[in-house]
Amino acid sequence: MEISLIRHGKSMHLESNRINYKDFQKWVEKYDSSGVFEENAYPSVTLEKIGTANVLITSDLKRAIESASVLNQNKNVGLISDSLFREIELPTFPRELGLKLSPNSWTIFLRCLWLCGYSRECEPLASAKRRAKLASEQLVKYVEEYKSVVLVGHGFFNRLIAEELKKMNWEGKRKSSVKHWGCTTYSLLN
Repeated sequence: MEISLIRHGKSMHLESNRINYKDFQKWVEKYDSSGVFEENAYPSVTLEKIGTANVLITSDLKRAIESASVLNQNKNVGLISDSLFREIELPTFPRELGLKLSPNSWTIFLRCLWLCGYSRECEPLASAKRRAKLASEQLVKYVEEYKSVVLVGHGFFNRLIAEELKKMNWEGKRKSSVKHWGCTTYSLLN
């Protein structure tokens, strides 16, 4: 029995200019609604895990669903899309800050604030951890039924799921170190 966690592919929304916060909010909307690039090649371990999976799970965000479809060579494998596995949103500000940062810098800045407890108009850290616990429990139910499960999800939420799987006595081995399409597989320790 194994659970593999894969991060979605690279978004087709590539804009990286320095922007103000209001424009960053628009950037996030475009990022969420854009698809992913199809690559010339994918990590072999990622393709292997997709190929041997008995079920594919994704969040309900377009980039995760599209990534699973791109990777899924075996069209007979079932695909389950569920908002439980959705990436954690970033907090918002009530007004413009007067800063211009790259989208990546905005993301890091806001994620750091979120980790410190600032969660205006988004899911707080404690709630995200509870959801990650529910998500890991759901993955374990899927693996009991299907034996080999792949979740095509999101970087940060996959990390929270991984922490919960480890608490449940699952051991993970990172098989690929690429940012997008990377795969970590977990097996239950005896």
